[in-house]
Amino acid sequence: MGKDMRQIVEFLCEDVTLIGTLDEGPLTTGLLIVSGGNEIRMGAHRGMAQLAKDIAAKGHPVFRFDRRGIGDSAGDNHGFESSGPDIAAAIAAFRVACPRLTRIIAFGNCDAATALVLRNAPVDAFMLANPWVVEATDNLPPAAAIKDRYARRLRDPAAWAALLTGKIDLRALSKGLGRIASKAESQSLAENFAKAFSSSKLPATILLAMGDNTAVAFLDAWKSDSFSQARTRTNVELVTLDSSSHSFAREADYAALVATLTKTLSA
Repeated sequence: MGKDMRQIVEFLCEDVTLIGTLDEGPLTTGLLIVSGGNEIRMGAHRGMAQLAKDIAAKGHPVFRFDRRGIGDSAGDNHGFESSGPDIAAAIAAFRVACPRLTRIIAFGNCDAATALVLRNAPVDAFMLANPWVVEATDNLPPAAAIKDRYARRLRDPAAWAALLTGKIDLRALSKGLGRIASKAESQSLAENFAKAFSSSKLPATILLAMGDNTAVAFLDAWKSDSFSQARTRTNVELVTLDSSSHSFAREADYAALVATLTKTLSA
């Protein structure tokens, strides 16, 4: 990609200057990338910068940005739950930078996916990867992920041998079982996500890396009563990937991510 096809864009969010990056393309459907966690817009190991380059090479304009208090953007960082105005400002800046756009697909991984849904981002469709729906009270994995891990290990004869010979940390085992038994996680985030997602009319693709704790926790929530209405939506596609990479870092995982995004952009 030539240097002239990627440009820096400055825009305002509540009188604070944010910085975005536009990868140009000739098509009228664009991709907005929202970074998860406290990652800057290039992503872990420049993953989002590479994704923008590859999607733009297929003709779709791509816009990434740093929310307030992250990377090159000014202001204070108040986390993903306060990022609604940042996302809305980025969408507006994207439309100004690419006035030919007729559709914008928003992509977010982890809590970025959650922010898109909770704040009802004004786009045309969602691409949500490993949505974050757990409010943990300690540094243990989500209860659903612990349960899934134990279920896998109990089917492995080697795990029983390790338990009997003292190779498994019983203290860690006890904590994990305690997490499952006590349900020490608040369900409010999952319930809020379910409510917002159920009321949304936007087409959505949900991509889950099924070896990832966050994806396991989401799928557990997805099967719950809170998501019963969401499961009846006909414009939602749930795609699972046999991977443990939360950020789709492996070559095959990244290829699957690009293929799913390309399909969503072309729909």
